[in-house]
Amino acid sequence: VLYLLFSCQDLVNDLKGELGGTFETLIVALMTPPLTYDVTSLRNAIKGAGTDEKVLVEILASRTAQQVKDIVAAYRKEYDDDLEKDVCGDTSGHFKRLLVILLQANRQTGIQEGNIESDAQALFKAGEEKFGTDEQSFITILGNRSAQHLRKVKCARSVPAYFAETLYHAMKGAGTDDNTLIRVMVTRCEVDMLDIRAEFRKRFACSLHSMIKGDTGGDYRKTLLLLCGGDDA
Repeated sequence: VLYLLFSCQDLVNDLKGELGGTFETLIVALMTPPLTYDVTSLRNAIKGAGTDEKVLVEILASRTAQQVKDIVAAYRKEYDDDLEKDVCGDTSGHFKRLLVILLQANRQTGIQEGNIESDAQALFKAGEEKFGTDEQSFITILGNRSAQHLRKVKCARSVPAYFAETLYHAMKGAGTDDNTLIRVMVTRCEVDMLDIRAEFRKRFACSLHSMIKGDTGGDYRKTLLLLCGGDDA
């Protein structure tokens, strides 16, 4: 196993600088274990110039509780730093508090049928029914309930819908946000790509496949289209 790990790392090192540009970035991302990729993405989002809040939200809000626990442990092992401490030092206010709750990795699984009505009422009272907003109620419910449960309360989009919109806006208009395009395609290709494709086709006037084809080129495009897996025209 160690031999295979070292061989894989040697291959990644050999690829760096050989392929060039976005194609190199994509291939290296595909060669990187998912956990390592998440940890590196979070580190870059925090320690780079400014804070890439989009990456923090995308990873911490879409991963399972166990995946978040694994990310926290791997981050400490790789950088000898505490991820929660780094996040707190780089964010503020209600956004920081929500990220901290997500980092606690205590999100419930499944749908708590008995809490649907009470959660809906709590969110209504915290928002529409009062002057101002009770942000803590929103943070507590949104940070601790599962994605499936939140959709039942009708206060959250599905994860595939979120990624479909993220991909669309990464390619829409002049220029392409290649970092976002690569990150989403690599991390979701074996998770929920079929669902993302379906949501993409439902929301926009083209398929994900056709938009990638029209917005990228060369081997970079060929690889992204393979990750996409097919057209939904």
